[in-house]
Amino acid sequence: MPSVSTVFVDTNVLLYSEDRADEAKHQAARAWLRVLWSSRRGRLSSQVLHEFYVNATRKLHPPLPAGDARAEVRRYQRWQPWPVDHATVETAWAVESRFGLSYWDALMVAAAVQQGCDLLLTEDLQHGQQIDGVRIVNPFIDGPELLDKPVDTPA
Repeated sequence: MPSVSTVFVDTNVLLYSEDRADEAKHQAARAWLRVLWSSRRGRLSSQVLHEFYVNATRKLHPPLPAGDARAEVRRYQRWQPWPVDHATVETAWAVESRFGLSYWDALMVAAAVQQGCDLLLTEDLQHGQQIDGVRIVNPFIDGPELLDKPVDTPA
C-alpha cells in the first residue's frame, strides 16, 4: 500500500524540468514529475503556477517561449491548483511566525497543508523537516522511489 497520498511541488521543480543548465537536477525533476503524473499524486497552487510562468519566460536561458509556458500552466491546471485564499494566507502567517520561513515559502507550505499533502518537494527548505504534518523533501537528494517507503520509514 502506498505510504504517501499527495505531493506538493514547488516552482523550482517545475523550472528544473524545463531547464537543462544543470542536467542532474533536470533529470531528477523530470523523474519526480513523471511519477506524480502517472500516480496522480501531484499538487500545487496558483502561486506556483504564476511563479513558474514568470520565471520560465524571463529567467531560463534560453527563456521558454510564452506560448510553451502557457501550455505547461494549462497542463498543470489538471492538478487542480490550490487558490491562495484568505484561509491560506492566515495559515501562511502562522507558519511564517512559528517556523521563521519567508512569507512566500510559508504560503507554499500553507497550500500543501490545506490540500492534505504528505510531502512538499523543494530545494528551498530544510530537507526532512516536518511542518504541520508535511515533510519537506529535496527532490535532488531523494528520488521518487521515496513514495514506495512505509510511512514510518525515515527519509
